[in-house]
Amino acid sequence: MDHPSRASDLDQIYKFVPIEVLAKADGNISMIDSMVNDIKEAIKMKIDPIPVDGGRGGTYSFRNSKEKIVAIVKPVDEVAYAPNNPNGYVGKKLGQFDQDRSVRVGECGFREVAAYLLDHDGFANVPPTTLVKITHPKFNINVDGASLTDPLKKKVTKVASLQQYVHHDYDASDCGTSNFPIDAVHRIGILDIRIFNTDRHGGNLLVRKLNDPARPNKVELIPIDHGLCLPETLEDPYLEWIYWPQASVPFSMEELEYIEQLDPVRECKMLRSKLPMVRKVCLRMLYLSTVFLKEAAASGLVLSQIGKMMTRNGEGNPSELELVCMEARKWVERMKSSTADIGMEEVEPDYYPPLKSALWNILFRAACVCGGQNQHLEGQGDLEDGDLSVYSVFQPLDTSLSNFFMSLKKMALGDEETTNCGTKSDSEDDCRTNPFWEDESDGQEKPGRVIFVKLADMNDKEWELFMKKFKELLYPVLAKLKSII
Repeated sequence: MDHPSRASDLDQIYKFVPIEVLAKADGNISMIDSMVNDIKEAIKMKIDPIPVDGGRGGTYSFRNSKEKIVAIVKPVDEVAYAPNNPNGYVGKKLGQFDQDRSVRVGECGFREVAAYLLDHDGFANVPPTTLVKITHPKFNINVDGASLTDPLKKKVTKVASLQQYVHHDYDASDCGTSNFPIDAVHRIGILDIRIFNTDRHGGNLLVRKLNDPARPNKVELIPIDHGLCLPETLEDPYLEWIYWPQASVPFSMEELEYIEQLDPVRECKMLRSKLPMVRKVCLRMLYLSTVFLKEAAASGLVLSQIGKMMTRNGEGNPSELELVCMEARKWVERMKSSTADIGMEEVEPDYYPPLKSALWNILFRAACVCGGQNQHLEGQGDLEDGDLSVYSVFQPLDTSLSNFFMSLKKMALGDEETTNCGTKSDSEDDCRTNPFWEDESDGQEKPGRVIFVKLADMNDKEWELFMKKFKELLYPVLAKLKSII
C-alpha cells in the first residue's frame, strides 16, 4: 500500500492533461480522437501502459478504461540507438544516422505517420497513425547509463508515434502464405514500393481471420512498422512478398487505376504540409519511387518484377533501379560540366508549399526527454521563442528536422533545461562528394552498406534534370523486361 504522501504525489502526476495530437490525417479523425480520449481517461484512472517485449526500441501498449489495448506508442527518443532506449541500444544523438546510414535516429516515428498519410482511403489497410506529444511517468529515461524507473520522477513528456492497436490472430511469419488474398498482397506491395519500404517481412504483417462461414480460410492482412520507409538513400530493401505466388499475378484493373491516379507532386505537397519535419531527400525518394511504380505498372510488369528491380542480387551489385539512377546521375554531371549556369542557383520546387507557422509553433513547443545532462541533441545552436516567426515563411527541408529536435530544449527531467550543444548540422547536404558515405567514427566505408546513388546532393535544377533523364532511361529497361514475360 502506498504511503499517503507518495499516493498524493502520484495523484498529481496523473492529474495533468497527458496527450496532444501533433499531426492528423484527413480521414479517420474520429478514430484517432477516440483513441486519444480513451487513453486520457485510462491515465486518469491510473491504468498504466504495458511495455512491449521484443524488438530493439521502446514500445508501449496503451489501454482504455476497460484495460483493453487501444494503441501502440513509440517515443522517438527510445528507438534503437537513441539516448533513452530502454534495451541498451544507445550511443547516437537524435538526428544522427543509424547503423544503416539511411534513416536517422528519432525519425522512424515520422515515417510511421507518413505511411498512414500516404495510404489513401485505407488502400493497403495501414492502421490509423498520428504523431503525439504524450506524458507518462512510465516512459524510460536513461541517466548516467541506467534507466530511471521510479514512478515518482518528474513529468516525462515525449514526442511519439501513436498507432491504433489491431486485434489479430497471428502474423505472416507464423503461417503459410497460400491463403493470403491476392489483392491484399498487391495493395501492400504497391504501398511498399511507393514509400520505398526497406523492411517488409512476415513479422510486420498482421493476419486476422474473418468470420465468414462461406469462406472459412479468408483472412485480412494489416501492415505495420513503417519506420524504415522513405530512406535518405537508395537502399537494398527486404521485400518478403517478392517470392509469394500472389506477387506474380498481374495487377487487377482496380489496382492499375489506383496506381495511375497517384500524383507524386500532390503527395509531396500533402506530406510536406502535414509533416513538415520530413526531410527534403525523403520527399525526393517518394517522388522517385512513385514515378518508378507508375511507369513499371503501365509497362505491364507484375509486382514481383517491380520488387526485384529494386533489390540487389545478394552479391553487392546495384539493383536495376540503381543502375538507371546511376546513369541518370552521370548524365547530370556531364551536363554540369558543359553548362555553366546549372547548379548556380537554388530554387525550391513548386511542390513544396510554405510551412504553416501554427503547426511549427506546436512542434517547436513539443517536448521529449533527451536523457540527462550528458545526452545532447544534434543541432546548429539555440533558438529563442522569438525566432519562431522565422518559420512562418518557407525554410528548406534539409534543416527543418534538426532545428525541430534542437528546439525541443525544455526537457522533462523536472523543470531543468538540458544543454543543446554541437554546431555542425547533420543534414543531407553534408554528404560527402565521393560515391560512398563514410563511417563518421573511423573514416572507413561501412562494409555491405555501399551507397551507389545519392539524391540529397543535387540542387533543384539538377534534380529536375535527373528525373527527366531517369524516365528516358527507364523506358527501354521496362520494355526489355516486359518482352521476357
